[in-house]
Amino acid sequence: MANRLYALGRFSYRRRRLVAVLWVLLLATLCVSAVTLKGAYSSTFAIPGSESQQAIDTLHDRFPASGLDAASASIVLAAPKGQTLDTPSRRAAVAAVLAEVRKDPHVVSLVDPFEAKALSADGRIAVARATYDLSALDIGKKQQDPLFASAAPGRAAGLTVEFSGEAARVKVEPGIGELFGVAAAALVLLVLFGSFVAVGIPLLTALLGVGIGAATITTLTGFLTLSQTTPVLGLMLGLAVGIDYALFIMSRFRDELLHGRDGEEAAGRAVATAGSAVVFAGLTVLIALLGLLVVRVPFLSYMGVGAAGTIVIAVLVALTLLPALLGFSGRRVLGRRAAVATDEVTGSLGQRWAEHIARRPVVVLVAALAGLALLAVPALSLKTGLPDEGSLSPQNTNRKAYDLLSEAFGPGSNGPLVVVVETAKAGAAAVTAVRAELANVDGVVAVLPPVANAANDTFLLSVIPAGSPASDQTKALVARIRSLAPELEAATSSTIAVSGQSAVQIDVADRLSRAMPVYLLVVVGLALVLLTIVFRSVLIPIKAVLGFLLTLASTFGAVVALFQFGWLSGPLGITTTGPILSILPIFMIGIIFGLAMDYEVFLVTRIREEHVHGAAPAEAVVDGFSHGARVVSGAAIIMICVFASFMLSPDATTKSLGFAFAFGIAVDAFVVRMTIVPAVLILLGRSAWWLPRWLDRLVPRVDIEGEGLRVIDEAERTLEAVPVS
Repeated sequence: MANRLYALGRFSYRRRRLVAVLWVLLLATLCVSAVTLKGAYSSTFAIPGSESQQAIDTLHDRFPASGLDAASASIVLAAPKGQTLDTPSRRAAVAAVLAEVRKDPHVVSLVDPFEAKALSADGRIAVARATYDLSALDIGKKQQDPLFASAAPGRAAGLTVEFSGEAARVKVEPGIGELFGVAAAALVLLVLFGSFVAVGIPLLTALLGVGIGAATITTLTGFLTLSQTTPVLGLMLGLAVGIDYALFIMSRFRDELLHGRDGEEAAGRAVATAGSAVVFAGLTVLIALLGLLVVRVPFLSYMGVGAAGTIVIAVLVALTLLPALLGFSGRRVLGRRAAVATDEVTGSLGQRWAEHIARRPVVVLVAALAGLALLAVPALSLKTGLPDEGSLSPQNTNRKAYDLLSEAFGPGSNGPLVVVVETAKAGAAAVTAVRAELANVDGVVAVLPPVANAANDTFLLSVIPAGSPASDQTKALVARIRSLAPELEAATSSTIAVSGQSAVQIDVADRLSRAMPVYLLVVVGLALVLLTIVFRSVLIPIKAVLGFLLTLASTFGAVVALFQFGWLSGPLGITTTGPILSILPIFMIGIIFGLAMDYEVFLVTRIREEHVHGAAPAEAVVDGFSHGARVVSGAAIIMICVFASFMLSPDATTKSLGFAFAFGIAVDAFVVRMTIVPAVLILLGRSAWWLPRWLDRLVPRVDIEGEGLRVIDEAERTLEAVPVS
């Protein structure tokens, strides 16, 4: 493989104009397709085959007028504290607000709160419900701007007017926070290389890769229903790995220049060696992301595939566009370090740290393991769920409406359950009996009158829970109703299913919890095979996976402490606490595993390179670590900065993803890979590279250390030895 990548690196360097033009044309083409073919992102979650989804499918067939596909908005109006809405002036203000809402031609129905008696017991808070002839995916700024503007007459009269529901869901767009991550990355690159040219090249390649990935994902929204988290995930990973992969190859290119190679030869060797590590590092991330397909949750699978596409682009950009840009920059990439001796690792911090570990490997190992175990303790209390509007920022209108509705009608009013009753025989009598039984179930506040379809064989019952949509109380209520259903079905000759957004969220969280062990086994199993091929060792892949499990446990612990317990929530700007987003653990497994294996590959391949070239075990660890530590630590800091910048987002989901990935990378890079790994390798000695003979014959040989380049070196030395006549 090294020889092929060597040829690719030289070609890209030599034909740099052609390579650069092709990448720019690809970006332009995808941008045009994104603009012309883009669709909308979804903020909903569903799992085919779950009871909640089966109920929704039934309603599509039996109850087409149910409006399940129609977006709706709740307009919540409140008088000042201690006053009521039932005065002539305030009734007129409410009517003026509703009149503004009705001006939108897509609003097909609007329920007046006074006519529907949708007022709180004290008469202070009312809710009006607007239904659109558009789906939630089709609601955009064109509909939301006039909806939010309709509040003006009410607010002018002294009323509080807030909005909730699918049609009023405020869509969080990427903000300037991500720019801080890019700026921090630029600063780290400047410190590492001391050259503005060396700073610009990784940033340029990463941004181009992110642009291509974002345009591709946007284009796919015209054909697939993608979660609104998909572009956030792609942006996070694209920036982080794009900069990292470029950093590793460019660092090796600079080393080759300092060893006296010309530009083209240096590019070829950098792509052959560091590029090989990039390929296998990218493969580990791909395994982790594509492994999401085994979970069999469509929105999650699409997110994994979309993010995997950004990784493929990042690898291809690093292997082709990067050497092309290095061709344009030439020796200017060295900057002020051009005169630095090639053996610049001697006496470095990385070398001193490796030597310290070599002197006391047991002490270092025990201390690191104890610290990670302490961090992992809160993970024992992990609870997962999906966010509702109560998890949004207190400044968000959706959150304000949620709080007002909770105050007026109880927290369960924000997420009523939908019980679907199918009955061909008993009809209204059956659904009346079901309603009476449900009203007596513990945790039910009210069961609204049934709504029948045209054939009078399918009925909708809205059940108002006592608890909020994401609470354990509501989860327990759904379980009680479902356990009661068989008895009710037998007594009423009907079929009963529980749905609604709260039930859908419960089913999603349950499916993800059950799928997580299977996903972990698949990802870890495939990665063990890949790492065995890369390192030709049995113990190193096992050590790599065990290190990841330590990272995962400590990261879970930190996430629970901050986002569930609320520790340090003030300084970190965390405005709400509660169950951890149910998709976060499975993404943490996939993404942190893939990125952790990046550092394992980059660091250990350099150690293996020293070992293959004849160094003693401890010497190989110290020398390999000394060469790789500076670049790996810089890459980790860059990735931490990129991920941490997403914590500046007001969206709780984005904030928790950013923290989890940043913290996980920090622990894995600096505690696991740069502390535990060298300590374990020193303790294992030569046995670290042990591979049984029978397995040695089965494992394909992949030249990741650039051994194949020795043939080129020998040929060069032979030519130099031939006397010139």
